[in-house]
Amino acid sequence: MSRRKKIYEGKAKILYEGPEPGTIVQYFKDDATAFNAEKKAVIEGKGVLNNRLSEFFMTGLGQIGVPNHFIKRLNMREQLVRSVEIVPLEIIVRNYAAGTMSKRLGIEEGTQLPRPIVEYCYKDDALGDPLVTEEHIAAFGWASQQDMDDILSLALRVNDFLSGVMMAVGIRLVDFKIEVGRIYDGDFQRLIVADEISPDSCRLWDIETGQKLDKDVFRRDLGDLKDAYTEVARRLGVMPKTAPITKPTLIN
Repeated sequence: MSRRKKIYEGKAKILYEGPEPGTIVQYFKDDATAFNAEKKAVIEGKGVLNNRLSEFFMTGLGQIGVPNHFIKRLNMREQLVRSVEIVPLEIIVRNYAAGTMSKRLGIEEGTQLPRPIVEYCYKDDALGDPLVTEEHIAAFGWASQQDMDDILSLALRVNDFLSGVMMAVGIRLVDFKIEVGRIYDGDFQRLIVADEISPDSCRLWDIETGQKLDKDVFRRDLGDLKDAYTEVARRLGVMPKTAPITKPTLIN
């Protein structure tokens, strides 16, 4: 394999130039981080699971007409995606109180919210991805009002899809975050779902037991993170129960 040009390396993924203009190869790492990377570990097989799960969710969204950057999975750890201009926001959709919302507002974790609540955080690791309002977004030009309308619509459609898929396998979608990116066709711009959708970016609780099946297992030392992610994959039929999860050599 010829050497590829690395574009960016984040906490959980590496991006490489794709084989065609307008494409990127997204590589899923085994690294796990929490509390803005203050807590770190390497969980062998995590990248394989997140690659397959993100493929599953992005494909499903595409089938119901929710545009996203996914093109195809290349191998166990890589997928080919569209190159996008990322809007510098994390879009969080909350169905139940948990995490920072519970801390900020004093609401008991697990409390069902009267309706899905959408929040926005400014993407800046050095600042800890602070919560921002639509006033901030408009004032600093991070997104236009039309962008915000489109982002809200995308976020709620993703929520409807993920909630239904998870409920069907006995999992409660507590909350999740997505990123969106701009793609251009001449002068025409549209927004699509980008980055990833995986247990790294969702809170997933077993409906019957309340068992956490997401990155809170790592954040709060609740057990084996790979076991939790594997359970999600098995319930969704994404990976066979006997599928080995191996760690290949990264060639770049």
